[in-house]
Amino acid sequence: SLKYRGFTLFLTFLFYTSYHLSRKPISIVKSELHKNCSTLIRPPNLNGTDNETWCDWAPFDQDNYQTLFGAVDNSFLVAYAVGMFFSGIFGERVPLRYYLTTGMLLSGLFTCLFGLGFYWNIHSIWYYAFVQAMNGLVQTTGWPAVVACVGNWFGKGKRGFIMGVWNSHTSVGNILGSLIAGIFVSSAWGMSFIVPGIIIASTGILCFFFLVESESLVRTMLMAVYEQEDNEKEPLLQNSSSSEEIFSSPGLSNSISSESTEEHTEAISFCGALRIPGVMEFSLCLLFAKLVSYTFLYWLPLYISNVAHFDPKEAGDMSTLFDVGGIVGGVVAGLVSDQTGGRASTCCVMLIVAAPMLFLYNHIGQYSLATTIGMLLVCGALVNGPYALITTAVSADLGTHESLSGNSRALSTVTAIIDGTGSIGAALGPLLAGVISPTGWNNVFFMLITADILACLLVQCIWKVFRPCYSLILKLIQ
Repeated sequence: SLKYRGFTLFLTFLFYTSYHLSRKPISIVKSELHKNCSTLIRPPNLNGTDNETWCDWAPFDQDNYQTLFGAVDNSFLVAYAVGMFFSGIFGERVPLRYYLTTGMLLSGLFTCLFGLGFYWNIHSIWYYAFVQAMNGLVQTTGWPAVVACVGNWFGKGKRGFIMGVWNSHTSVGNILGSLIAGIFVSSAWGMSFIVPGIIIASTGILCFFFLVESESLVRTMLMAVYEQEDNEKEPLLQNSSSSEEIFSSPGLSNSISSESTEEHTEAISFCGALRIPGVMEFSLCLLFAKLVSYTFLYWLPLYISNVAHFDPKEAGDMSTLFDVGGIVGGVVAGLVSDQTGGRASTCCVMLIVAAPMLFLYNHIGQYSLATTIGMLLVCGALVNGPYALITTAVSADLGTHESLSGNSRALSTVTAIIDGTGSIGAALGPLLAGVISPTGWNNVFFMLITADILACLLVQCIWKVFRPCYSLILKLIQ
């Protein structure tokens, strides 16, 4: 019913908001772990002679601090990318409620452990890299599971718009994570991680008690209630048509009918998911789109701090405008793709426009406060719009593709393949930014613009040219 669908949207929105909320603090804390100490008043009782790094947090007080930041980022992102390819397989075979609950509790643990490094006075790069790697691994439980839950409740009619609005949880999580981390970053940066860690663990408890995974599960529970009340099975089965009416929703697209959602005893295999038309195209497009998005996620506050000379809290607050633009971009992309029926075309247009906007932001984005705000909003919408559309509506469409003949146990695997491939780009982007940024921010933006153009070419041009070859390869696999 409409009530169950709305409640599922709210809960999954809350869950994935907490996932992103717990990822964001590292980007805010970077400018506190390494900053220009010569501008601060040095305590007279402090030992040491190096006036330029006395206020930094070792080991990030070294000249190669950007490379070290890149290593910490990549510990999370590489583990996330590798784990994502397996996460969907588990998600199809384990109850989603238990899967999400376990993932959020463990994510809370490892997020808190990173912050505890401040209170335990830990200065080993290996500690922070290990904790981030483990956090990246357990956070792979989130995306395939929440998309599968939403896909189980909503049909294709208005999926782009509904999931575009719903996908704003990514940006909302980034914004809240930035604001929460910003409160503590200049006083006790460990709390910038501990508080988000507690929040995501708490939402894991909510998931355990309140999440309903699919409409069919509700139908089963209601039928069990009717059986208890009537103590007869046959009258209930004869009136099954009335049970269907309970779940019809006039304001939303019809969910997948009982005939088209016939449960199969076996979940789809990894290779079977790869054979679905469109999975490879959008996976590779997302690789480059997510490379751009996650480079901004991890490096934008530091870029604003270095170029516009804001303090860590101000830079973190300013970076949230990129995510505000991302909310608008995701909704617009979903709405336009619903109206036109062209998911790929919508992505392509936004990616084409994003390239010159990134160039302009790097060159004129810091001229004034108004220019900075405007460019961050525009770039956020154009960068995150295609990313949001592919990871939500496109993944759900492909996970319920007509070629599956009603198999409802493919959604989590397809989502994991697409987002897992995209996560390879998410790992590469911050790593490349860490390596390239010492040579100048212009080179970082050149890398981002190149990735943006490649994403557009992959989804719109190259695959149209090589579609016959791709089809032949799929037949050989079969």
